Amino acid sequence: MNNKPRYSLFKNAMYSFEGLVYAIKMETSFKLELFFGFFSLVGIIFIQVDLSYKLILLITLFLVFIVELLNSAIENVVDLVTKEIHPLAKSAKDVAAAGVLFALVLHVICWFFILINLII
Repeated sequence: MNNKPRYSLFKNAMYSFEGLVYAIKMETSFKLELFFGFFSLVGIIFIQVDLSYKLILLITLFLVFIVELLNSAIENVVDLVTKEIHPLAKSAKDVAAAGVLFALVLHVICWFFILINLII
């Protein structure tokens, strides 16, 4: 028995778009990251550095968004499975949040070294 819908590029793109809209509407952390990401993107556009540095900053910015979306998905699945406070549920959410933290720190570190390189 296969309950998977037939593959459709258009439908799959719509599912992705619906997920993004959901995250923008419902996930406060994602909204904050988009807000600050906008300023980071403006900085990436206007900073006078090599294209390779701009790409590094852009990739790490999108990495933050990607990891946050995955974190939200993990949190939703954990909440679906159990409403109880369970050590494994807490651990799953905490580990996913740590992934977001690492992505954010990586983005900030890249900005730091690129700016230092620009000053020196």
